[in-house]
Amino acid sequence: MKFGAMVATKIDDWQLLQYAEQLGYDQGWVPDSQMIWSDCYAVLALAAHHTSRIRLGTGVAVAGTRSAPVTAHSIASINRIAPGRVFLGIGTGHTAMRVMGFDPVRPREFREYLRVVRGLLRGEEVAYTHGGETRAIRFLHRELGFVDVAHEIPIWVAANGPLALAAAGAYGDGRISAGGESYEHMQRSLAAIRDGAAKANRALPASFHTAALTFSCVLRAGEKLTSERVIDAVGSMASATLHFWWELAEQSGSDQFIPAAARDSWEQYRRFIRELGIPRERLHLRVHEGHCTYLMPEERPFITPDVIRASGGLVGEPDEIVAMLREHERAGLREVTLLPPMADARGQLKEFAEQVIARMR
Repeated sequence: MKFGAMVATKIDDWQLLQYAEQLGYDQGWVPDSQMIWSDCYAVLALAAHHTSRIRLGTGVAVAGTRSAPVTAHSIASINRIAPGRVFLGIGTGHTAMRVMGFDPVRPREFREYLRVVRGLLRGEEVAYTHGGETRAIRFLHRELGFVDVAHEIPIWVAANGPLALAAAGAYGDGRISAGGESYEHMQRSLAAIRDGAAKANRALPASFHTAALTFSCVLRAGEKLTSERVIDAVGSMASATLHFWWELAEQSGSDQFIPAAARDSWEQYRRFIRELGIPRERLHLRVHEGHCTYLMPEERPFITPDVIRASGGLVGEPDEIVAMLREHERAGLREVTLLPPMADARGQLKEFAEQVIARMR
């Protein structure tokens, strides 16, 4: 099992990734969400220059906010600073697009996006369509070292739905999931990825990576999920789960996907959002406030034990978390990536490294 540290992308706190390297984390992930954080590639450049071991990449780049050639060019530029230590995590934009009030990129468009990025990062010439016209493109001036595609940049695809899983099989070197999947769920996802690879006439490599974005709180002996310290530790991510549920329910017109145990908390949260009285076309500006960064004080009552559990985090005493990780490992997971709240990122990453990672190695 490998361990990743994901950070709130803050340009003047790139040292957090340097600290993660010192703690022994294997990968440093920098999110690409332009309306809530700093630019991911600027942060990656600083971190790449000041680290020597940790692998660095986007967690995740968003297909809807940059064209495919720009994304390929940006990550290949970082690869010049840290050759062979760079990866491209990429997704459709469930945060970056929704915080602007738009839907993520559609699956068919995402698949085409991956095709173009995959080819460019292999140093190939690819057909690229823009404005309804298709042209051949490739990186020019490669011999001058503006970008590095000689050292492999693996593409790890954020995928949960069937079409995205198939695209991960066709063009990805790995898959990123949200939260902790059960053994059965993970096996179904891997089967869909293998099927997508087969339909693309591709053999899925044995090195295919699997990572899960989640959060953690190492409980002290006898500590309850209702503890103020626990809510501080998990609130930014558990509330993001509520934000995602709200978006999905609004989009689909149904909330039948809500776990039964968390339904009371969900109903209270949904009532709270409705009673804000904000017009629908502006509601995204409020729903995503604090998203994956901090917990809004007025959302604190909704971070109940049932919501915490439903959010899929690694919450428990050290040995309990190790047992969870071993189960995920048996299911096929190769990396757990933690996104702690911004206010105590260093403290949480340190505690997890000392109390959990040390037990796993």
